[in-house]
Amino acid sequence: MRPTVATARRFTVLALPGSIRRNSYNRMLLRAADDVAPVDIAIRHCEVLPEIPLFNEDLEADEKLPEPVTKLDQLVAEADGILLSTPEYNQSIPGVLKNAIDWLSRSTNLAGKPVAVIGATSGRWGTRLAQAATRQTLMATGAFVLPGPALYVSNASHCFDVNGQLLDMAAREGLAAVTAELARWVRTFHDRGEHAGRAALP
Repeated sequence: MRPTVATARRFTVLALPGSIRRNSYNRMLLRAADDVAPVDIAIRHCEVLPEIPLFNEDLEADEKLPEPVTKLDQLVAEADGILLSTPEYNQSIPGVLKNAIDWLSRSTNLAGKPVAVIGATSGRWGTRLAQAATRQTLMATGAFVLPGPALYVSNASHCFDVNGQLLDMAAREGLAAVTAELARWVRTFHDRGEHAGRAALP
């Protein structure tokens, strides 16, 4: 059951996976947010990362940027907040995610945006190092990264059923706590008008 909150408006949170694998645990984790997020939060799932080219300043200098890049930037611009879920590759941030953030850093739409970072892995450590690296990179862009609560989903192969549904109750409760805190940040930023009219990529 989704948590309830008294509000007159719904906010959009962009769910951004750090993996492009078809059956990624992190994509499944973000899908589970649909069920546990507060009712005033609409989760919009980003599916454009597989199409993003490697960051290249020559492409940036062209008259027209690659369409997937401008699409990603627009999705970020339209979102009130971001829920990012990353795997961990070689104790660090996945290349596809770092590449997306590098592109996004060239506009100012990520700056001033509330972002929550979570992660899932089949290993024991729950993406702790990858999340730390991701948070550091996001803070360099000016994004407002939630300090907590944390969600490190380890042994992810045992947390989901064959249909990709999140069954692990501790993980579900942790995800609900993260989305509730992100929602609180989004509402606060909206009330204070702290993120308004940033410039998009050309």
